[in-house]
Amino acid sequence: MMSNKLHIAYQYAKKGAYLVLVARREQSLREVAERAKSIGSPDVLVAPADVAKPEDCRQFIEDTINHFGRLDHLVNNAGIANLCMFEEATEITNFNPVMDINFWGSVYPTHFAIQHLKKTGGRIVVNSSAAGWVAMPRMSFYNATKAALIAFYETLRSEFGSEIGITIATPGWIESEMTQGKFLSKEGVMQVEQDIRDVQVSLMPVMHTEECARSIVDAACKRARYVTEPSWFKVLYVLRVFAPELMEWCFRVMYVAGPGRSNHDTLSKKILDAAGAKRLLYPSSIQTDEVKEE
Repeated sequence: MMSNKLHIAYQYAKKGAYLVLVARREQSLREVAERAKSIGSPDVLVAPADVAKPEDCRQFIEDTINHFGRLDHLVNNAGIANLCMFEEATEITNFNPVMDINFWGSVYPTHFAIQHLKKTGGRIVVNSSAAGWVAMPRMSFYNATKAALIAFYETLRSEFGSEIGITIATPGWIESEMTQGKFLSKEGVMQVEQDIRDVQVSLMPVMHTEECARSIVDAACKRARYVTEPSWFKVLYVLRVFAPELMEWCFRVMYVAGPGRSNHDTLSKKILDAAGAKRLLYPSSIQTDEVKEE
């Protein structure tokens, strides 16, 4: 499993950090905890919880303080994605979990952690996405949640001043379950479909997870305001600011099929298949690994 969440924990462990690991599955957390301790973390607290539930978030923050007596970095890293045209969504409320996990799943822990982070002059690390400012088709709900995160934590910069630092990570296509094709379908059901993954990722190189996680943790430890990986994604941000019509036209031409055509029948997919470039652009693990439901 190559989740960015795991590798961020491992990067902190290599720096000798004490860790609190939060996710729904306790057994998976314990496996990560053992690995983290073996590579440098002196102590790891396992805290099974659902970040979409405020009481769970309150509890794991309290458990952290009770166990370690302080909190230095809060890393908000939960997320799920959807991949469908907005007009194809069969029931809009099926996509509420995208906002619940991606946005509220960061806001709730932040709320309960503020008083403790102020005591240590700590830092909030937010794993947003380049999708927050690169509005690719088929990802409307996901894009919206990531844009909301950026706006929310930029607001907190002004409110906190120097009391709490904030590092906002805006990664592009990174080796993950999403780049393996795991996402919410138009019915709001989690599924794995690599063909539509190929349509969406297309000719964009996919970065290895470990490399991205290292950059995020290094940026947080250096108290950087932003970190974007792969770094070339910053070009898309400049394009969005200075030539938004051009970016919109490119996305529509490349990623939107013509009337009456299948979603798989896009120019992006045709070019990828014709060039045979998948093996060069995608890490081998996202071509061969099976993605299991969490």
